[in-house]
Amino acid sequence: MMTEVGRGELWSVMVPYERFDAWKMAHRLALEVYRVTDVWPLQERYGITAQIRRAALSAPTNIAEGSAKRGPRELRRYLDIALGSLSEVSYLLRFSRDREILQEADFKALDDLRDQAGKLTWRFYSSLGQHGTA
Repeated sequence: MMTEVGRGELWSVMVPYERFDAWKMAHRLALEVYRVTDVWPLQERYGITAQIRRAALSAPTNIAEGSAKRGPRELRRYLDIALGSLSEVSYLLRFSRDREILQEADFKALDDLRDQAGKLTWRFYSSLGQHGTA
């Protein structure tokens, strides 16, 4: 079912989110955040561990949800939310490292994934145009 036309391209109601590089990288980041935080102190389970997991999972989730919305304007709004979540992950990684919960090597690896996810998401967001037209 096609619903909208933007710059000569038809926009499907539900674009498969798995095809987006931004989603792929954000998904990798979420998986790695979960893997690394599995060994964090139990007293942080409902604190920093839960917060960073929610933020990391929010980025690919919002990309997926936005891809099911009606047109590029709505997708752009969800990409904006994903960018905010990636910024939150950035701070929480730094905080965790500075509190010596997160090892330096894990910080560098996760921050690199977060940076790549952020760049891809920003590029995707920008490609949709200022008014959400693709």
